[in-house]
Amino acid sequence: MPATALLQAYPLDAETIATYQRNGHIRLNGVLPEADLAPYRAAIREVVAQMNRETRPMEQRDTYAKAFIQIINLWEMDERVKEFSLARRFGQIACELMGCRAVRMYHDQALFKESGGGPTPWHQDQFYWPIASNNTITMWMPLVDVTADMGTMQFASGSQVEGYMGELAISDASESFFEDFVKSKGYPLVGCGDMRAGDASFHSGWTLHRAPGNSSTERAREAMTVIFVDADATVLQPDHANRQNDMERFFPGLKPGDPISSPLNPILYSRD
Repeated sequence: MPATALLQAYPLDAETIATYQRNGHIRLNGVLPEADLAPYRAAIREVVAQMNRETRPMEQRDTYAKAFIQIINLWEMDERVKEFSLARRFGQIACELMGCRAVRMYHDQALFKESGGGPTPWHQDQFYWPIASNNTITMWMPLVDVTADMGTMQFASGSQVEGYMGELAISDASESFFEDFVKSKGYPLVGCGDMRAGDASFHSGWTLHRAPGNSSTERAREAMTVIFVDADATVLQPDHANRQNDMERFFPGLKPGDPISSPLNPILYSRD
């Protein structure tokens, strides 16, 4: 059985929802209590250890590989992680923040920034996603207590209004371009700072964000993300290879224009 907290609603007031919709991001404390998180943290660590193929020294990796160890769709690999990622509580938060009728799973991923790991460059998540909707949202939850200098999230507040800004994958080029863009537009830079295990940030798929490197000499920044999409969204015609790959991986059997409703996209929460 899922932890009790995962079956219960997380209280959101109108001001919190309005803040998210205005800024494109929000930090929420205590989304999952530490006692409830512990068994899922153990399961996520096990899957990451089993699936990780990165063995190169940090100095031999490119910018993307230095930023984090990334394992995708853990919920397909472990029943305990499935309980976590498909939790009604997380879906309820995502649904209410976006203001939609219901939400589906897009995918989950573990993002472990190793001790000494590099920064995550500025980027937009939805650059990668073949989704014909602005109603997408990512939950980012640290599995351990983390300090800002371990690489917690930083957002360009309000930047979600820009929408799609072209083919800028996570790279040195995206860092340079968006760094200049954020400064030119005057978007406030808002960081999550220190976070407790089980706190979480939520951000729109178009919100520009980044994370500094992990300057800790001993501890990894272990984080789990779940990406939610409006249940009424449809598949976008892929316009570059990243979106084509995502369509084939996360929308099996679907084609552009179809409702996002493959077996990998269950409804996680509905107001109906």
